[in-house]
Amino acid sequence: MNFASDNASAAAPDILAAVAAANSGYAMPYGNDALSEQVRERLRALFEAPEAAVYLVATGTVANALSCAILTEPWGAIFCHRNAHIEEDECGAPEFYTSGSKLVLVDGAHAKMAPEALAEAIGFTGRSGVHNVQRGMVSLTNASEHGTVYTPAEVAALSEVARGFGLPVHMDGARFANAIVASGASPAEMTWRAGVDVLSFGGTKNGCLGVEAVIIFDPAKAWEFELRRKRGGHLFSKHRFLAAQMLAYLEGGLWLRLAGHANAMAARLADGILRLPGASLVHPTEANAVFAAFPRAAHRRAHAGGAAYYLWPFDQSLAGDADAPLSARLVCSWSTTPEDVEGLLALMRG
Repeated sequence: MNFASDNASAAAPDILAAVAAANSGYAMPYGNDALSEQVRERLRALFEAPEAAVYLVATGTVANALSCAILTEPWGAIFCHRNAHIEEDECGAPEFYTSGSKLVLVDGAHAKMAPEALAEAIGFTGRSGVHNVQRGMVSLTNASEHGTVYTPAEVAALSEVARGFGLPVHMDGARFANAIVASGASPAEMTWRAGVDVLSFGGTKNGCLGVEAVIIFDPAKAWEFELRRKRGGHLFSKHRFLAAQMLAYLEGGLWLRLAGHANAMAARLADGILRLPGASLVHPTEANAVFAAFPRAAHRRAHAGGAAYYLWPFDQSLAGDADAPLSARLVCSWSTTPEDVEGLLALMRG
């Protein structure tokens, strides 16, 4: 019963089989192998973007950081939600890879930027000329860090604000598959058709060993990305093992099936938690993460029974009034089973 993170899950069998199959014979390094070329063509077709540049890296952190680096200058501002992944979980990597860009935090309910708040933040930036950081780019996280999902219309509204100031847009899609399943949108509708310039397309959180794709819808930025990836130490030599994962991930819609299962398990868990006396949802459950508050006694029973998940925020304590609610984050993955969910709920009920 591990609900700590989708990062804690195993790799999907199809992904492991693809890596093993790729481990035969010889292949050219650094992305010049046949599997890597297949990945590029497959992702261009999936996103209906035949001119897009496609690159593979091993971590979401570097996918986001390198994407930011090609979209803004060191003196530029990166506008993102105050709970964006690049703000809360990247240890300053975007600032490092951009050589100093500043994250400017924007408000909005449930970890989603509000267009009016974004417009205010951008308008306030650079007001004193050379004395300030300048307007740089916009980055949004979909699915968000609070388990909510931007619709294509919401992405387009934020992109329209960005375009009004002449700024490019990046989407952190570490859980892009979960957002696509939840919204029913196509990959193209969620990205370039809604104004997104660069997407970090996640695989690691959804059943892969470790692979993310950076999809650059404006190929003019491609060469800079290649140089930054190499200079940053993230050009894999045995690139075929990244490509093998991504090909298997896309094959037959596996990426959507894995995410759909994770979302369904989260919905089931949220429904069960809401049946507990005194329980409530802190954020809507739209993807694969449940943010809920329920009595401390239920938390104690769950933890005593071996369940793993995080109190959210972390500084809460299981000690105290048994009836007082504590909030938590519980994340489902492709490998979460109905038995896992029902077992956790049974512990909570006591």
